[in-house]
Amino acid sequence: MVAHSLPGQHPPIMKEQLVELLEQALQALLSAESATLTDTLDIHVERARDGAHGDYASNIAMRLAKPLSRPPRDIAQGLIDHMPTHPHVERVELAGPGFINFFVTQDAANAVVERIHREGHEFGRSQIGGGERVIIEFVSANPTGPLHVGHGRGAAFGAALGNLLEAAGYDVHREYYVNDAGRQMHILTVSVLVRYLEHRGENIAFPVNGYRGDYIHDIARDLEAQAGERYRISAAELIEGLPADANAGGDKEVYIDALIARAREQLGEARYKEILQAAVAAIIGDIEEDLAAFGVRYDRWFSERSLVEAGAVDRALTRLESTGAIYEQDGAKWFRSSDYGDDKDRVVRRADGQITYFASDIAYHLDKFERGFSRAIDVFGADHHGYMARVRASLEAFGHDTDRLEFRLVQFAILYRGHERLAMSTRSGEFVTLRELREEVGNDAARFFYVMRRPEQHLDFDLELAKSRSNENPVYYIQYAHARVCSVLAQMAERGLEHDPTRGLAHIDKLTEPHEQALLQLLNRYPEMIESAAGNHEPHQIAQYLRELAAGFHTYYNAHTFLVEDEGLRDARLALITATRQVIRNGLDLLGVAAPESM
Repeated sequence: MVAHSLPGQHPPIMKEQLVELLEQALQALLSAESATLTDTLDIHVERARDGAHGDYASNIAMRLAKPLSRPPRDIAQGLIDHMPTHPHVERVELAGPGFINFFVTQDAANAVVERIHREGHEFGRSQIGGGERVIIEFVSANPTGPLHVGHGRGAAFGAALGNLLEAAGYDVHREYYVNDAGRQMHILTVSVLVRYLEHRGENIAFPVNGYRGDYIHDIARDLEAQAGERYRISAAELIEGLPADANAGGDKEVYIDALIARAREQLGEARYKEILQAAVAAIIGDIEEDLAAFGVRYDRWFSERSLVEAGAVDRALTRLESTGAIYEQDGAKWFRSSDYGDDKDRVVRRADGQITYFASDIAYHLDKFERGFSRAIDVFGADHHGYMARVRASLEAFGHDTDRLEFRLVQFAILYRGHERLAMSTRSGEFVTLRELREEVGNDAARFFYVMRRPEQHLDFDLELAKSRSNENPVYYIQYAHARVCSVLAQMAERGLEHDPTRGLAHIDKLTEPHEQALLQLLNRYPEMIESAAGNHEPHQIAQYLRELAAGFHTYYNAHTFLVEDEGLRDARLALITATRQVIRNGLDLLGVAAPESM
C-alpha cells in the first residue's frame, strides 16, 4: 500500500514511500518466519551516492543482522522477496554486504515538474514538525550600541532557521532577549551622562571603561534637545574624590563603578533612571529598525528588566533555594551548578544584594518552558561557549529535560576590506555596523554569505566578492539563474511564441538529455533536503543546494536551446526551467534573499 497525504497536507516524498515499502516488507518477512523484534528499529532510506547503484539505498538489512541473528544479505533478499509492488519503483536490487538499492521509474522522476507547478510556493514544505512549539532566541545583543557585522551572522542564521522550521511544519516563535537590567546598562548611562555634560560645557574626562562610539554623542544630543539643563550637574563634584581611572594608574572597573554610584547620588534615582531609559530606548529602537530593514522579524522583544520587576527572578531563586541548590558563602548566594555538570558553582546574588546576569537568565529559560514551548533553541555568539553548561544545569535543577534546550554557537564573521581586517569592538566604538555592511553589499549578499556555512565554522566576509557581479559570487550566481529563466520567457514573448504549460507537462518524457535528467534529479532532491536541513537545524544546506541547482541550470542553459521549433519539446523544456525557477525562489525565500527577474 502506498502512503497517501491527508487533506491539507503535502504528499509524501519518494523517500518516505520507500520507507513505507520496507516497513511492509519487514512485517511480512517477520510474519512469514514467525520472528519478532524486541526493539523498535527506525528504517532509513538515503539517496544513492552512485547512480549506477540506483536512486535510493537502505542499510536496514545490516542493522537487522544482530537482532535476527542472520546474515544481512539473507535478510536483504528476504525483504526484497516480500516487497510490495509500487508504480514508481522500477526494480529493487541486493548489493554489497546487504544494501537494498531502489531504482525509480522515469515517470517518477518526471512527476516532480508537475508537482512543482501545482504546489508553487508550497513545494518542499511538509508537516514533519507536527505543529511542535519551538522558541528561537537569537541576536539578543546587549543594548549598548548599534549592531555590528558580527551580530549580523546570528541574525541571518536565526531568521533562516525560523523560516526553515516553519516550512517543516513547526510552530515557531522568534524572540529577542533585551539585557536591559545589568551593570552594562549603568556603564551606558554614565557614558551618555558624561557626553551630555561635555555638550553643556562641562570639562570632564571620559571614563576609560565607557562606551565611546559616535552613537553615544547622538543620544546625548537628543537628551540635551529634549531636556535642556535637567541633567546638568557639576563635573567637578561628580568626580571629586573618586579613585583614579586606568589612564591615571588606577583600575578602570573600580573607577566606573564609583562613577556610577556618584552619578546616581547626584542626579537622584528618578533623573538617573530617565537617562538610562532614554539610552536603552534609543539603542533598542535603532536595533529594531536595523533588523527590520535586514528582513529579520521577531514575535516578541523580551525585557530582562520585566522579569526582575515582576519578581520572576526572585521566585526562580527561591525555588532553587528550597531544593538545596543554592548556598551562601562570603555574603553571596551561589547556585550549585557543579552538581549538574558545570565546571564550578555560580554566583546568583552578590554580597551587595544585586542579582547577577546569570540569575536573570535562569528565570528567563524557566519562563520559556512555562510558556508551553516543547523545545528552545538559543543562538549565541561563540564567546558564550562556557555559558551553556550553567544554563543547562539550572534547567536540570528545576527538573526539566535539558535535551529540550539546544544551543547553536555562531562564530562572529570577520570582515575584510582588501587585506585589512576591520575592528568590531562595541566599547571602543571602532566597528563596522550591520547597517553599513547592508548599505555596501546589500541585504541579499549579506543574508546569503552569513548562512552559506555552518554557524560554528569560521567566516571571513569578503566584501569585494559579495559586491561582484560574477559567477564566483554565489548569491549572484543563484539569482542570475532565476533571472535567466525570466529572460527566456521574455524572449519567447518577443518572438510571438506562446507557452502551453499543459502541453509541456504532457511532453515531459521528451526530456531525455543528460543535462535535463540531472536537473530533474536535483529538483527531486529539494523536499528531502528541506527535511534534512530542518531536522538538523542547518540552513546552510539550502545555500549549498541552491548553488548546485543554479550550476545545473546554467550548464543546461549553455548546452541547449530552449525555444526550439518542436512545440512539445519547447514547452517541456519551459516547464522544466520554470519549475527550476520556482524552486530557486522557494529556497531563496527561506534564506531571506530576493529572487530578481532581471540582473
